[in-house]
Amino acid sequence: MRKPLTIIVADDHAIVREGLKLLLSTMAHVSVVAEAADGEALAGLARAGGADLILLDLGMPGVAGVQFITELRAIAPRTKILVLTANVEPRTVRATIEAGACGYLTKSGDPSELDAAFDAVARGEVYLSHAVRFAVSEPDRQRDPPAADAALSPIPLTRREMQILSLAAQGLTARETADRLGISPLTARKHRENLMRKLSLHSAAEIAAYAVRIGLPVS
Repeated sequence: MRKPLTIIVADDHAIVREGLKLLLSTMAHVSVVAEAADGEALAGLARAGGADLILLDLGMPGVAGVQFITELRAIAPRTKILVLTANVEPRTVRATIEAGACGYLTKSGDPSELDAAFDAVARGEVYLSHAVRFAVSEPDRQRDPPAADAALSPIPLTRREMQILSLAAQGLTARETADRLGISPLTARKHRENLMRKLSLHSAAEIAAYAVRIGLPVS
């Protein structure tokens, strides 16, 4: 008999965590042993050990995109990481797997994919949600940040705001953003300040986390 797969559920939304725990409780060979609402708490749990797998939302506070997966792998090399996120950007999918995640699920996917992913993990395989399997073969392409109506932002953003958000999330300074968009550094800085105020964001980490959440590419 296969021993239960012990899991840490990591998501900043309490309702999502409760829903996941309820769903997982119906599955055989799966046991939730802890939960976390931010990157700091998750890092502490990972360091303490005791879990086979982390079910990770990339958009949590304190999670600076794909880089956090690398950090978790260093902290707990034997713990597998299965990403569960709203982000379906191909570059993020590929970067996530390259960083060491054992799978990538989307929050819009069918719940049955969780069970399929756990089976794949038990076999030592990588599992990709049906919605993002195309990402492993699609080549990288240079492209503008998506238009406001193409993103998943709960707060409507203009095309310029989407550009500012994407470039800020990639770590570009005001001067670099200005050079990229053909505007003055002062204008770029003002755009960024207005955007952060509009979205109630207060740091570069929060900008990156928001960008990941709505599907923008983050380096």
